[in-house]
Amino acid sequence: MPKKTSETTPAPARGRKKSDEARYLKEAVAAMQDKKAERIRSLDLRKAVGSTFDYFLIAEALSGTQVRAIADGVADRLYEACGIDPLHKEGYANAEWILLDYGGLVVHVFQRDVRQHYKLEELWGDARITTYEEGNGE
Repeated sequence: MPKKTSETTPAPARGRKKSDEARYLKEAVAAMQDKKAERIRSLDLRKAVGSTFDYFLIAEALSGTQVRAIADGVADRLYEACGIDPLHKEGYANAEWILLDYGGLVVHVFQRDVRQHYKLEELWGDARITTYEEGNGE
């Protein structure tokens, strides 16, 4: 089966189990590490007040080219390993901040200065934050 393009409609999030989101997170982290993403962190939002997501995954890169490569690596890995496409993508035009929405998992890939400006990790004080090492697993 050929890989879906951004013009096709992705499969709906319905039918996914909550345990799937943890698997998607693990695969996305591995893809980021493969592409040399920096400062990789996940925010567990399952118990955070007001959150409609299970996890935010955040990483950064030094250039727009690397931001795109990391986001593409995550999308490719989640499609190949889990058979899913993002429900929504944005930010590819300028590649300062690319967002990939997988329903319960939202992936954010920033250029360093943009990440420092928005400080997403600070918006969720009640989230459990996990930091991953670059390039060699958790």
